[in-house]
Amino acid sequence: MLLPLVAVTSAQDFQSDTPEYVIHGLQETFIQAMKKGDELGYRGRLELMTPIINRSHDIDTIIRSILGANWNKLDGEQQQKITETFRKLSIATYAERFDHYEGERFEVIERRSLPRDQILVRSKLIPADGNPINFDYVLHQSKDGWRIINILVDGVSDLALKRAEYNAILKRDGFQALISMLEQKILQSEHN
Repeated sequence: MLLPLVAVTSAQDFQSDTPEYVIHGLQETFIQAMKKGDELGYRGRLELMTPIINRSHDIDTIIRSILGANWNKLDGEQQQKITETFRKLSIATYAERFDHYEGERFEVIERRSLPRDQILVRSKLIPADGNPINFDYVLHQSKDGWRIINILVDGVSDLALKRAEYNAILKRDGFQALISMLEQKILQSEHN
């Protein structure tokens, strides 16, 4: 089912329990972080984004999906470590990337039903120069409400990219090497 949506200017345009509301709240936070990017600095953007990422993303489901069968090969302590490290990396990546504002705006375009009771919310980041970037979010209903489980940027699945990268490292170099790589990426985000 395809439900076209009108461009929105406020989260109040959506019911608070809808996938669109989740996405709009996330994107409003991105815009806030960009507008205050220099003032907040990396640490401030990290603090601003942490609550919204925790509310909008199902990090547990995402990391399980990324690791696939390898998830069950990890013990409980390793599962907890990879989940928390991945959570920190996800937030750090957003804080790094959404750091300055040049007139960009987000626009939610449509909502589609997907198999397995998932919803796709299609949106665009429209820069001042007018060359939009597609941000498509796959959400599912968790015990805490609608949560993001995959993001496609211009049609490329973040989940698929990470699945290939992380599982190759696990297979070749082991668990600790994967954790070290994720921690290194967190540090790089802070210093970029």
